Amino acid sequence: MRTLLLALLAVITCSAADNPELAHITAADDARVAAMKTRDGAKLSAYLSDDLHYAHSNALVDTKASFLDLIVSGKAKYQKLDYVKREFTFPAPGMATMTGFFDVKAVINEATTEAQICFLGVWRQEKGEWKLLAWQTCKVPPTIPAK
Repeated sequence: MRTLLLALLAVITCSAADNPELAHITAADDARVAAMKTRDGAKLSAYLSDDLHYAHSNALVDTKASFLDLIVSGKAKYQKLDYVKREFTFPAPGMATMTGFFDVKAVINEATTEAQICFLGVWRQEKGEWKLLAWQTCKVPPTIPAK
């Protein structure tokens, strides 16, 4: 029974490299990041689910409306958001998770912050288009030198 369950899980969770949606979701995420950097609300909105739950590394949580306001108003200006590592998995049809790290430089409420961020993103296909459904981040602590 255990072998059957593991085999079924392997079929359901296909690797990202084998999934024909990988190119589409990667392009959607690249466009989302570009829209954040240029503060293009219309383009950014196209890649966000109406059900968005966006948790920042400072523990503040945004909805789609409040996140768009944050970006478009200039309260948050992303000057750099460069992936160090980004991986996708497809645990179910029409769903994808994205994990990894990125380097960020942002001006938030006129204070500049630079950090490496660890993230978990959840994408969902809505009417045939990939939309960011959930986002959770945390700052990676600086490396402590060995003694």
